[in-house]
Amino acid sequence: MLAKKTSKNQITLPKAIVTQLPEVEYFEVSLRKGEVVLKPVEVTVPGERLKVVRAKIRALGLTEQDVDRAIRWARDRQT
Repeated sequence: MLAKKTSKNQITLPKAIVTQLPEVEYFEVSLRKGEVVLKPVEVTVPGERLKVVRAKIRALGLTEQDVDRAIRWARDRQT
């Protein structure tokens, strides 16, 4: 497949490639032996991870006090 670099250094990925990676938005770009390599990566937006954790805590029925105790327990184990 052929892709052309624009004057603004942009490349449009061919549809045949994009349809095989429907959920991918970001790629790690590297140069290996003169070839450009695109590796799909998952980027976690700050705050999104926190939403997942909070939802899990709610689903488990944990209270704020339970979380505080767990944090104290984990910190005590480090010393």
